[in-house]
Amino acid sequence: MHNRSDQFAKSLLRDGLSLVSAAETEVEVLAATQKIDVYSVPDPAREAERARMGLLGDLSTEPSLFEPFHGTPSLRLVRRCLRKQLTWHHELERRARAAAGAIAPDEDADAPPQPAVDFPALVVISPGRPEMVLDAYRCEPAQAGVYHAVPGLVMRVVVLAELPRTRGTLLLRLLGTGRLLREALADLALLPEDAWEKSIAKPLLVHFRLGIQEPNDEEDEVSAEIRAWFEEYEQKLRAEARREGRREGHREGLKEGHQEGRREGLNEGRAEEAARAVLTALRVRGIAVPDAARERILAEKDPEKLERWHERAITAASLAEVLDEPS
Repeated sequence: MHNRSDQFAKSLLRDGLSLVSAAETEVEVLAATQKIDVYSVPDPAREAERARMGLLGDLSTEPSLFEPFHGTPSLRLVRRCLRKQLTWHHELERRARAAAGAIAPDEDADAPPQPAVDFPALVVISPGRPEMVLDAYRCEPAQAGVYHAVPGLVMRVVVLAELPRTRGTLLLRLLGTGRLLREALADLALLPEDAWEKSIAKPLLVHFRLGIQEPNDEEDEVSAEIRAWFEEYEQKLRAEARREGRREGHREGLKEGHQEGRREGLNEGRAEEAARAVLTALRVRGIAVPDAARERILAEKDPEKLERWHERAITAASLAEVLDEPS
């Protein structure tokens, strides 16, 4: 999935699930040359955090493939997800055998039992109700908006339009469109500033808003509301940077003169804001940033270099592509 909404969906799921699991995006399924949108493995040490996450926490209690769709998926598209699920289980078994030094089951009939590997669940997230999918796999309602497929097929179908409008479903409802998204944004805005949902969603919402060129007809009304919400948030960020710049300027002014120090403080505040934008873009892209690289980015004061890094970070596949200067 390549459009802005789909990239946002994967990033939001990955960052939310990262609170309680090891979550990755674009996981390659080698045998089928497919990629899992988000793969989550629960961390037993973080059960308390998972319990407060509502529905997303409930869906991440076992190893799971998360496949969010911008539009209601067809039966053909869900079959592709099932193919990924089966192929990924095969790959997990292969890795377990390799780690245990075991041989493949068809190589020796007298071989010892193979290492046990949990069969990962498949979580299909759909904005609307995929009737053909629910019928084909005899899905039964488990709770409002959540369906379980026939026993033996470890598949959950989440219908965003049917989820109750509660805090426990908020992060998932942010993956919706139109009215669903507007309601989720309104609910997000009402939460306390220190709410964990805001710490996950706001940086991603701001980042993907920056990628908007011209909204299409379907997204026009939603995009207008999102822009207004983002502008308020970005104004708050800029105000904080200005305040920090004034404080730094005052400190520098005591040493080298008030006016000169104030200018330097403002510049440092802008540089810090630009550096954090680079780090946010890298995190959204799923690119790990070692401590040394993070310190280098935060210490950089050259606005032109920070701007180049930010532009590269939006599309880069690795940290080297962002920080290394062309020879």
